Amino acid sequence: MDPLVYPRERWLGNITLGLGVLIWGLLVLGTLGIALVYVLLGFIAYVFAQSAFIAWIKGTAVKLSPTQLPELHARFRACCGYLGIENPPEAYLLHGDGIFNAFATRFFGRDFVVLLSDVVDAMETQPDGINFYIGHELGHIKQRHLTGHIWRMPVLWLPLLGAAYSRAQEYTCDLHGAACCEEPDSAPRALVALAAGAQQWRNVDLQRYADQSAGNSGFWASFHELIGGYPWLTKRVARAIDPAAKLPGRNPLAYVLAIFVPNTGRAGGGALALLMVVAIIGILAAVAFPAYQEYQSRTVVSKAWTDAAPVRETLGTYYKEKQEIPDSLEAAGAPQTLPDGSALKLDSDTMVLEVETAKGTLRMEPSAVDDGVEWHCTAGGGLSAKVLPIACRK
Repeated sequence: MDPLVYPRERWLGNITLGLGVLIWGLLVLGTLGIALVYVLLGFIAYVFAQSAFIAWIKGTAVKLSPTQLPELHARFRACCGYLGIENPPEAYLLHGDGIFNAFATRFFGRDFVVLLSDVVDAMETQPDGINFYIGHELGHIKQRHLTGHIWRMPVLWLPLLGAAYSRAQEYTCDLHGAACCEEPDSAPRALVALAAGAQQWRNVDLQRYADQSAGNSGFWASFHELIGGYPWLTKRVARAIDPAAKLPGRNPLAYVLAIFVPNTGRAGGGALALLMVVAIIGILAAVAFPAYQEYQSRTVVSKAWTDAAPVRETLGTYYKEKQEIPDSLEAAGAPQTLPDGSALKLDSDTMVLEVETAKGTLRMEPSAVDDGVEWHCTAGGGLSAKVLPIACRK
């Protein structure tokens, strides 16, 4: 087992991958390929949006190299070596405009790591902390978080499951970041900078900050963490100090509410995730609604056919005994309505029996056989032939 992979990521990854591939298959088969149209449209939108983003990074940010910001580049290459990444991705430094962050992204098989300048500047007195941010983003690349979400996307929006997998990924990448640090307190210090800012992170008591998680396990704190893609920062710091740290449990009632909230924050990325959710729901609705309508029609027609059995039997007996078609249902001694009140209509020339259902007209047509009359069903006005009971079709 890889010690740099958070244990929950393994089984959550297997579950989401298995369910995701299964749902993709069902969507493609169930929609007769219509889902592929959504995939194609989504891919086209992705190409335009991501190409613009990558072009902006390459045209704006500073690319690290042995001759361009060599010290930062050396840290980046060393971290790639620590993590066993043989083909390092391109690395850039970008003005953060006050934002503390770094990120990894991918476009057409090429990986990119971008460090925001505010993070690098904040760690000036403890440059080993920069290694944490580098290692964290390399963790996303090494664990294929940038590619695996495509297959998992249909289930990443599911309540609880998608957010839990995202949080597990963050813990895994924190382990990768810590592995790149030489000093044991560099990883938690780097994380605390996200909370305390560029200057005050130096003055924070790490353990006391980590202990704050114990006082943030109530209903609402638990609920908002369950629907979010990131663990609370206090918990991440606690685990950065001690990966085996036992964290406080969540309020059980929070799970009851969280199960009704889809995860749209990390299921492929922000607005794109929400669009994917809408597209998937639209596909499912396009398949499920007609199927449900057909099911309702089958139920109504099948009940009408069954309820009319005594009427057909009476008409068959009358014809067998008298060798003639009755002038009316009343003349044959048959009821003129079904138990639910649906009116029956008899054709005195052909003995075709009709009943108006909520889904259309069900026609019951007789044919003479040696021992009497055999009945078949056909569809009349407004009724689809495919909802007729199989047993009575011609």
